[in-house]
Amino acid sequence: MYIPAIRRTLLLAATACSALLAACGSADGLRVKEVGSYHVGGRAVTLSGLPEKEIVYSPGSPPVKLNPNGDFAVEQMYARYTRLADPRGKVPLLLWHGGGLAGMTFETKPDGGPGWEMFFLRQGWDVYVSDAVERGRASWARYPEIFKGEPVFRTGKEAWELFRFGKTYDTDPAKRVALEGTQFPVASFAQFTKQSIPRWASNDAATQAAYDAYVNQACPCVIVVHSQGGNFAFNSALKYPDKVKALVAVETSGSPDPATADFARLKNVPMLWVWGDYLDQYPFWQAIFKRQEAFRQGIVNAGGRGDVIVLPQRGIHGNSHMMMMDRNSDQVAALIQQWLADRGLVK
Repeated sequence: MYIPAIRRTLLLAATACSALLAACGSADGLRVKEVGSYHVGGRAVTLSGLPEKEIVYSPGSPPVKLNPNGDFAVEQMYARYTRLADPRGKVPLLLWHGGGLAGMTFETKPDGGPGWEMFFLRQGWDVYVSDAVERGRASWARYPEIFKGEPVFRTGKEAWELFRFGKTYDTDPAKRVALEGTQFPVASFAQFTKQSIPRWASNDAATQAAYDAYVNQACPCVIVVHSQGGNFAFNSALKYPDKVKALVAVETSGSPDPATADFARLKNVPMLWVWGDYLDQYPFWQAIFKRQEAFRQGIVNAGGRGDVIVLPQRGIHGNSHMMMMDRNSDQVAALIQQWLADRGLVK
């Protein structure tokens, strides 16, 4: 006789649990269906003939013999995704970082504000953030046995100058001179430098192979790519133009040779280049801009869509190379969002 009452109790409990899960899956208007991650690409390598050595892994523990020979998984990349319950983006949006950096580029900004990952989630996209081969949670491999040469480390001076935060760098923060009107939060520069990750100059082939595998697994998609990552994104689009529904190149520093690229394959992949401020003050960036314009023009000449936004020409000033970390980063992201919506990629 108590079975109906028990059933009612269980039903009420299940309803309460569902409501609780829905509330836990909502943040600032977001209804998150799933958060997950995976590794993709890479290859198996077997090492032999390396000498053993004795090592103590933890203070107070007995020494053990370390045998560096054996089987290893190497040259994989890492991807983390957030999928929404009701996405408005018609395909996932993939955020690809630049050189000496990792997916943190698009996460929380150095000053603690939300980055582009959160911006595009709020706009209704399923968002994927990745760490390329050799970076972050993708992990290293032994060198020189697998990675050739040794890693390259970025100094604070290089970051300050190359990323157009300022022209005068000093180890004393009080003596650094930022560019006038910069949008980068220079008071958080030390926090930004903690994101710097060693890189190799010899891993492009392995990195491209992993990105290609990533596109095959995660796409069809939109790719928003920054700096060094551009060359990998353009090459993946050339190989799989049916999978890349749009490509946004944020101050990309590399691309295939415009003289030999098969631009006809990119005819149906709309592309947008976005550039910040102060380019005219840096010959290095002027040369990059010129090369990217040649690549963009090749797409246009082939009948494709290659748009460009130079932020100062839109009345938006002070943006650095790291515009996704600048104080006005949402304003820049809104231009990208509108361009993607105009391409019919938002429901």
